[in-house]
Amino acid sequence: MSRETRKPPDAYARALGLLGRREHSRRELRTKLTARGVEATDVEIALDRLLENSCQSDPRFAEMLVRSRIAQGHGPVRIQAELRQHGVDEGVARQAFEAEQPDWSALALDLCRRRFRGPPADHAERVKRANFLARRGFPPSIAREASGARDADEVGSPA
Repeated sequence: MSRETRKPPDAYARALGLLGRREHSRRELRTKLTARGVEATDVEIALDRLLENSCQSDPRFAEMLVRSRIAQGHGPVRIQAELRQHGVDEGVARQAFEAEQPDWSALALDLCRRRFRGPPADHAERVKRANFLARRGFPPSIAREASGARDADEVGSPA
């Protein structure tokens, strides 16, 4: 069969192809399929069919994303923001965090130890470490604790 006579893949087949590479949220699949010129009604039908066949699942996507981002050294603030960006429901996101039950303080401390060798030399070094953790998505209280910073004003907003 030549390229000219071959029928383009339908929305369901395209979505399966995307899911074959990695998990996607429903919103993410909708956006990608629409960007590829698939009709909105066809997209919704395909997404409903994927859900019925357990091919796509926002809870499964959320669990994968939370696990992956924790392994990459990201904190809860950043992970929650990414889940919102992908259109994951707040209740689904909460369940994904509960399934992992990470010790955020221990993760921040480990990340800080791997990034910065030895104890902080001075106040400026503690602030630098706390700001690093804040940018990674750790709440200010955990960033201060893990970096050795003592004052609330020592941790600036993430840059």
